[in-house]
Amino acid sequence: MGLLDYGSGNLHSAARAFRNAGAEVVVSADHDELLRQDGLVVPGVGAFAACMAGIERVGGDDLIRAWVLAERPLLGICVGHQVFFAEGHEHGHRTRGIGLHDGVVGQVPARRLPHMGWNTVEPGAGSRLFDGLAGERFYFVHSYAAQTPPMEGVVSMSRHEEATFVAAVERGHVSSTQFHPEKSGAAGARLISNWLS
Repeated sequence: MGLLDYGSGNLHSAARAFRNAGAEVVVSADHDELLRQDGLVVPGVGAFAACMAGIERVGGDDLIRAWVLAERPLLGICVGHQVFFAEGHEHGHRTRGIGLHDGVVGQVPARRLPHMGWNTVEPGAGSRLFDGLAGERFYFVHSYAAQTPPMEGVVSMSRHEEATFVAAVERGHVSSTQFHPEKSGAAGARLISNWLS
């Protein structure tokens, strides 16, 4: 399994979580090396625009699109999930995303931001990521999210204060989560195993 290294943080904890789930993990920005892997994980922390700039700097956007065309397993985590959407709006700026999911990522309409802590997720009908995980809590840390579900795929939702937002999307071989499964204890480990299988 490949973990795309484009300068974003949190690579080591993500790599450790996937190794603990039994995966052989390669952390790299080298396309040839990543293309030899069975699956690709795109992590992300920080700002949408900064993550997109890092991904584009290593040609990760082209790699991800080629990966999707080849119908190979792909997982985005946190801002890695957000950049799969068409666009991100932060601090008055609009940044084009990779466009795997339709929709826009914007600030969560809540009083207390960032949204940081453990939340339940309402799995979409037919979710494979959340198999055996109904009612479990996952670790979130974010101020931005997609609030409107994409038109296609199995969409799982969560809530912060009165705001609902997209917690995960599964469409074909593409999956993504707003929360951090690698920081979500036993529930996150189960979700990672579900994705790997």
